[in-house]
Amino acid sequence: MERCTIKTMAAEAIGIIVGGGPAPGINGVISAATIEAINSGKKVFGIIGGFKALFEGQKDIFLPLTIDDVSRIHATGGSILRTSRDKPENAKAKFKTLMSTLKGVGIKYLITIGGDGTLYMANWIEREARGSVNVVHTPKTIDNDIPLPGGFSTFGFQTARHVGVYIVNNIIEDARTMGRWYFITTMGRHAGHLALGMGRAAGATLCLIPEEFPEEKLSFKKVADILTAAILKRRSMGRDHGVAILAEGISEKFDLKELREHEEVEKNEKGELKLSEIQLGRVLKDFVNKTLAGLGIEVGIVDKNIGYELRAANPIPFDVEYTRNLGYGAVRFLLRGGSGSMIVQFEGNLRPVPFVEMIDYRTGKVKIRTVDTTTETYEVARKYMIRLEKEDLAGHNLEQIARTSNMSPEDFKARFEYTLGSPCI
Repeated sequence: MERCTIKTMAAEAIGIIVGGGPAPGINGVISAATIEAINSGKKVFGIIGGFKALFEGQKDIFLPLTIDDVSRIHATGGSILRTSRDKPENAKAKFKTLMSTLKGVGIKYLITIGGDGTLYMANWIEREARGSVNVVHTPKTIDNDIPLPGGFSTFGFQTARHVGVYIVNNIIEDARTMGRWYFITTMGRHAGHLALGMGRAAGATLCLIPEEFPEEKLSFKKVADILTAAILKRRSMGRDHGVAILAEGISEKFDLKELREHEEVEKNEKGELKLSEIQLGRVLKDFVNKTLAGLGIEVGIVDKNIGYELRAANPIPFDVEYTRNLGYGAVRFLLRGGSGSMIVQFEGNLRPVPFVEMIDYRTGKVKIRTVDTTTETYEVARKYMIRLEKEDLAGHNLEQIARTSNMSPEDFKARFEYTLGSPCI
């Protein structure tokens, strides 16, 4: 496959662009959209490297796609068009450059593949283009935080969870064999769907997600003490090992002043906390170890991040089928005159959801789907975790945990009762 410059003209061609982090299934959308577009008499151009190159008017970013190019890529991970999180500077001022770049290739239709940031960009381009470019979006993110109808997952999530569960299952066995604990941090900036999904399916000892903590500023010490109490409770049950899954989005809720006492905090190109650089498991491990050492208890704890291993995996059959449906639906919607919508799969059909329904116009941002901790499905997940509960702070349970912790029942209760907070279920 060879790229072309904007001198190559194609009447009313379809462009495909990918934004944000990788997710399993991107190539499935590209493949299905390309095949359906070509079969409908349209030329297709893949746009290499995301939006920034478009805003800068780069001329060598357009990749003509043929059916032979894409016919077997649907089962592969990564993105043949690559992707980028780069935020163009002065995007509004450079919009004319973007439009002239697209028109130079003859692109009338644009398919965007991405998460909430790409959806926001798609909505902005569609609105500013005023009919000169028809735009449709396909929802991609392993975080599963775009609110699709019927609670349907975003593509890539099921594969990421599947691969994550395989890794966690192996770690659980290692924890049992070696008699130690693992603190595993996984992706999920705004929501804990991935952490909770992995933990539930693998049978992890406990999961912690940001949705459990309604406070505006979350105490780092409180999260560490929840983990400490879980370790002590498990020891009182005769178990010296366990695995805790932590959603990285917890870090975003921390009191930054307190967090900076334990970890340097950087920001990414979008101005957000660089959560992947915060060694959440490590700093929690260090804090928990100090607490346990103060009680005369030694526990082996290993911290591990699971994230990048999940994003470019080959999609499982669910996501292969799902993304082929979305790619087909995106092209069909555009060629029927549609624009300004996201294509979703719902009750066996493909339907558009207008961008206006996806934007919270109080904030100007895309709506985020978080884990609803009031549902019965969350209740099931919570019931099967080993964590300190209210019933552990009275009677025989309290005496047993306190004895294991080398504390008096009164001291244990005074030290850890605050971690229960308000019940999530």
